[in-house]
Order: sequence, then C-alpha cells, then structure tokens
Amino acid sequence: MQGEGIGIATLFSVGPLEVSVSLLTCIGMTVAIGLLCRLVTRNLTLFPQPMQVVVEGVVESLEGAVAQVAGRHAARIMPFIASLWLFLVSANLLGLIPGLHSPTRDLSVTAALAVLVFFSVHWFGISTQGLRSYLRHYLTPSPILLPFHLLSEVTRTVALAVRLFGNMMSLELAALLILLVAGFLVPVPILMLHVVEALVQAYIFGMLALIYVAGGIQSQEEGASKNSNDQGEPE
Repeated sequence: MQGEGIGIATLFSVGPLEVSVSLLTCIGMTVAIGLLCRLVTRNLTLFPQPMQVVVEGVVESLEGAVAQVAGRHAARIMPFIASLWLFLVSANLLGLIPGLHSPTRDLSVTAALAVLVFFSVHWFGISTQGLRSYLRHYLTPSPILLPFHLLSEVTRTVALAVRLFGNMMSLELAALLILLVAGFLVPVPILMLHVVEALVQAYIFGMLALIYVAGGIQSQEEGASKNSNDQGEPE
C-alpha cells in the first residue's frame, strides 16, 4: 500500500504498522552511526592520530556542556544526551545529500524523539531517587498544583516535537522554493543556511532534553533534601 503522511511516503504496511521512508532512513542512520563510532574508536592510542584528536575534542565538548547543566550526574546522562545530539545532527544534515530528505521533517520522527525524552526524564528521576520520592515532587509545594505539573509535562513534550518538525520542514521548503525561483545560482548560500540551521536545531533539541532530564533529577534531590531538613527540625 502506498500513502502520504505530511509529505512522507509510506512504502508498505505490516498490519496496522506503516513503514515509511523516514522509518527506514532512521534505521539506516542508526546502523551507520554505530558502525562509524566503532570504526573511529577501535584503535585508540596514548599518542592520538588526527582523527582521534577530533573525536576526543568533540567528546570533551559534549562532556563539558552536560556537566555545566547536570553537575555530578553528568556521567549518567552523558551517553543518552550525546547519542541524541549525534543522531539529530546526522538526521538534520541528511537532507544535504541529493535524493534524500531529513527524517526530522517528519512529525512522527520528532514526536518519537520527544516521547523518548519524556520517558527518559522519568526514568532518570525514578532511578536516582526512587519511585515514591519522584512522585512526591508532583505534590509540592501543594497538591493543588498536580494538574499543572502534569499539563506542563505534556505541553513541553508536544512543543519539543513540533518545534523541530516545523523548523526542519520550513527549512527544506524554503530551500526548495528558492532553488525553483533562482535556479542553481545560489546553491552555496542555501547550503550554508541548511548546515547552520541543522546544527542549531540539533543543539536546541539536545539542550532542552538535557535541561529536562537534569531538572527532573535535581528536583527530586531538592525535594528529598527539603523533606530531610523538615524531619530534622525540632518541634
């Protein structure tokens, strides 16, 4: 069966599951990124070659960015955030290859990434402080705020998905329209615009994910610390 969903072709269906170009592209990207990471890290030495220097520089930059937000929890969050950033940069830049499109211009892909961030926030929070302590923070400083806490969780997840989708879709449409009007007289400026915007959108999405995850962990610690102080105060 063939179909279209927000400009994304459906290749075939397996029962209720529709397999789209974006899904196959993401699977191929994941495999390619995994193989590339394995290739560049299999022969690490104490006296690095140029490629190893570049890789170490990128990793140190990511570690520094994560540490500034997550503090002592940076080591736990780093693999998830770094993987997310690497995937987003690759996905956003994929549209530069003739005949291919960035999978992040598909709302289903950005929604899946936003849902992944949503569950990661809760997973890191629960694994750090425990289920009871994690759920307690939704009732502080007052149980009346519970609906607002839940609404905030939903709205920020939706905003995360729609923001990336909207920016990447509009970027590709703008590039297409300019090329149709001006032909190939301005390919370099459009190419640079695409690169810059792709990197910026990947950074924003990854940074928001980092803030949400780190904020969830730290809010649990603040709540636990406050409860501990309250119990320690003399009556």
